[in-house]
Amino acid sequence: MIETSGDPGRPTVTYTLIGVCCLVFALGPASGLNPGYGTGGELLQAQTDYFADWGVVPSALWNGPPSAPLAPLTALFVHGNWLHLLGNMLFLFVFGAMAEERMGRLQFTLFYLATGYLALLGYAAAHADSTESLVGASGSISGVLGAFLWLFPRARVTSLFPFLFFLPLRFPAWLVLAFWFVLQWLAVRQAQDRPGVAYLAHLIGFVIGFLFAWARFGRERGAPRETPGDRGPAVD
Repeated sequence: MIETSGDPGRPTVTYTLIGVCCLVFALGPASGLNPGYGTGGELLQAQTDYFADWGVVPSALWNGPPSAPLAPLTALFVHGNWLHLLGNMLFLFVFGAMAEERMGRLQFTLFYLATGYLALLGYAAAHADSTESLVGASGSISGVLGAFLWLFPRARVTSLFPFLFFLPLRFPAWLVLAFWFVLQWLAVRQAQDRPGVAYLAHLIGFVIGFLFAWARFGRERGAPRETPGDRGPAVD
C-alpha cells in the first residue's frame, strides 16, 4: 500500500495495461479457462507453442525470422501462470498510478513499453544461446519501481514480509525498493544459468527506470502525499 491524499486522477494507462494483460492471459492456454486448447498433454503442448510464438526465445531472437524483434513487445503481455500474472499486476496497480501521474499518460506508456523491451533484450543478450521462452511484464514493472524510487523515495509503503509472520509494516519506499533490488541481485547470483524466473531482466528494467527518472526529472521529484487514514493494497 502507498498512502496518498487528494485526487491523483484516474490512472487510465495503468488500468488499461492491467486489463489487457488479464484478458490476454484469460484467452491463452496458461489460464485453463479456454477449452479450445484441450486438456492434458494437448494443453501442455499448446502452452509450449504459445510461449514460443509470443514470448522471447533468446536464440531465435538473434537468428530468427524478421518478425523476431517484435517478440520483446508481445512477451510483455503474456504470463506463465496465475501467480505470475497476479504478482505482476499487483505491483503495477500499487506503483503504476503515481508514476503515470508524474510522467503523463503518453510518456508513461512509451516508458513502460521501452523499458520492458530493453529489459528482455538485455536478458536475451546475456543468454544468447538459451532456447527457453521468456514471458511477462516484469521488466516493465521493474522499470516502474526504479522510476518510483527516484520520484517518490519518501512515500510510505505498507508491506507484508513472510519472515515477519506477514505483519503489515510501514516503511519508506526507498527502503522497500532497495530491499527488493538486493533480493533480485542475490537471486541472479544464485540462479546462474538455470531456467526459471528472469531476475536479470528485473535488474535491467529497474536500473533503466531509475536512470530515466533521474535524467528526465532531475530534482523535480514528487512530494509524498500521505494521510494516516487511507487504505490500499499491500505490496508483498
